[in-house]
Amino acid sequence: MISRIAFLLTAALFAGACASTQMSSPVPGQQHPGFFETDVRTTVILDYLIYYPEGFDSEDREWPLMVFLHGLGERGPDLDKVKIHGPPKLIDEGQQFPFVVLSPQCPARDWWANEAPTIALEKLIDHVLSDPRIDENRVYLTGLSMGGFGTWNLALRNPDVFAAIAPVCGGGDPSRAYLIAGLPVWAFHGAKDTVVLPERSEEMIQSIEIAGGSPRYTVYPEAAHNSWTRTYDNPELYEWFLSHEKGD
Repeated sequence: MISRIAFLLTAALFAGACASTQMSSPVPGQQHPGFFETDVRTTVILDYLIYYPEGFDSEDREWPLMVFLHGLGERGPDLDKVKIHGPPKLIDEGQQFPFVVLSPQCPARDWWANEAPTIALEKLIDHVLSDPRIDENRVYLTGLSMGGFGTWNLALRNPDVFAAIAPVCGGGDPSRAYLIAGLPVWAFHGAKDTVVLPERSEEMIQSIEIAGGSPRYTVYPEAAHNSWTRTYDNPELYEWFLSHEKGD
């Protein structure tokens, strides 16, 4: 199923100068401090693919949700690009999953870890979770490359939303890794990756361990940047996701 949804984001921006005693009588040749506040409304449009498993409408049960964030090359506006890699590719080839799979598309010239698309992602996930057939205690997050960065970032912002995350060849802010020390994490990277260095995953894993967490980390010795094909082709990843519920 292909859907489109737009979110209005409101932010306060602070810049420039406002009237002050100094500003009312400026002294030529000198700098003066100032402050300006205004509300700015920004529209973010997220196209997305959503997959509903067999039996979603016929069985009286709650289903887990897996959110997949694509890489840089699959940004908008062509939604078919989202099917190039990862779970959307496998679904397009006929593979069945025991999840609802949400695969949003990042707007062109934007970045998953930027503030506006991140807030839009959070609102989109909330929107999908409003369906009572989806289990909010089993929400899983994964992504590759730019989506790997987005996975780390979204989890750090929302450590209580996800039951488990699996970032692939991404990176995050190790100074905030303690926020997800209690979250099941399985990270993946290619040892020969020169696009996103494996150190970006390693520093997150090490920081989580220092904070008391027990993350998993898989390095493919011969892989370069494409560490995602082997990752998403592995049924063990999805079994690992399903072994976790929020609050375990």
